[in-house]
Amino acid sequence: MNLKFRNAFRADLELIVAIYNSTVPGRMVTADTEPVSAESRVAWFEAHEPVHRPLWIVYTEEEVIGWVSFQSFYGRPAYRGTAEISIYLDEKQRGKGYGKKILDHAMASCAELKIKTLVAYIFGHNMVSISLFKKAGFEQWGYFPGIAELDGKERDLVILGNRINK
Repeated sequence: MNLKFRNAFRADLELIVAIYNSTVPGRMVTADTEPVSAESRVAWFEAHEPVHRPLWIVYTEEEVIGWVSFQSFYGRPAYRGTAEISIYLDEKQRGKGYGKKILDHAMASCAELKIKTLVAYIFGHNMVSISLFKKAGFEQWGYFPGIAELDGKERDLVILGNRINK
């Protein structure tokens, strides 16, 4: 299936948040323990800018598949070539290979976005996402044992990185 990418519009925020919130109960993807509101995500949405830190809606001719976000890393000028990537898929689109296609497209777009390095923050128990990123050439660059607590259970955070454009 041919995926398409476009910059997100403010009108997409409800959909973006709905997809994000669908991951909260699974305790695999986000450290939020309760659903968030679109209103609470406005500043995050507005921090994205299409030229270097886009937020893309991913879709086919028929429907929205999910979204991908590039966020600045650490907010200092020396890190402008590094971005954090986040990929979120609609519930009914998970497990169909879209994550790989989205990650491949994101990585291929890094030169145009002036991104040299991508980092991803993934829970240590989310082996599906860790495997996806490692197959794409990401390596473990950091590990924070027991840093998060979800439902009384301590969870590790793995930081994966990839030098896309050296």
